[in-house]
Amino acid sequence: MKLTLGFSPCPNDTFIFDALIHQKIDTEDLEFDVVFADVEQLNRWALEAKLDVTKLSFSAFANCIPEYVLLDSGSAVGRNCGPLLIKKPSTILTSESEISIPGKQTTANLLLSIAYPEYCNKVEVLFSEIENKILSGNTDAGLIIHENRFTYHQKGLEKVKDLGMFWEKETALPLPLGGIVIRREFSFQIQKKMERVLRRSIDYAFKNTESSLEFVMHHAQEMEKDVIDAHISLYVNRYSVSLGKQGREAIQLLLRKAGVNTNHPFFISS
Repeated sequence: MKLTLGFSPCPNDTFIFDALIHQKIDTEDLEFDVVFADVEQLNRWALEAKLDVTKLSFSAFANCIPEYVLLDSGSAVGRNCGPLLIKKPSTILTSESEISIPGKQTTANLLLSIAYPEYCNKVEVLFSEIENKILSGNTDAGLIIHENRFTYHQKGLEKVKDLGMFWEKETALPLPLGGIVIRREFSFQIQKKMERVLRRSIDYAFKNTESSLEFVMHHAQEMEKDVIDAHISLYVNRYSVSLGKQGREAIQLLLRKAGVNTNHPFFISS
């Protein structure tokens, strides 16, 4: 069976999917047509139910639960890994300030809305361009995700708020950022097969860390290897292998805060 599969070129995604798409593991006769896209593009496609299996932000998942169900493996859930609100040291933020966000459907934007409901003047910007937009004076502040959290201070920018730490302080739970979903219409057997194969791919990646390096670095463009390593270690962890009780509780709470009210189960049945 061939499935369309979408994920981002970010190191945490290429790391976990490398063994799966390059057949370094048993994929149980599953084949994949792979599409790479920025997370917000993946979110938009998920709202259209375009792909069979896709990475998405949990904030976007809140709006497409009738079409998709979440795999137990592959999620980006953790501690000290949240989006950062940053600005120039000289900038004073007010409720009128323009905030650049990496997408309306991102979990980062949902967290910003929870922490700072007064910040309504938002503009969508590709995540990798937010720092430069602040530095050029074309926006007052920005919400950064992915590898930018490791580099913003080198450019003279300062942190206003760590929204991951805000979440952890408020809930005592790890922060759920994004996960891997599969079409709800597929049979339980296909859903569980995909879940097994993805977990097998992640296990392989952890046990053979050098195996995915060429693939990861190719898609990471000019990112330094130490930044790549930090990126992977931050976003790929035990919750990526299996959400566990705490991971599921965190996702359920975030979805409630996003206003989810549905009878559809979020997770594949055991």
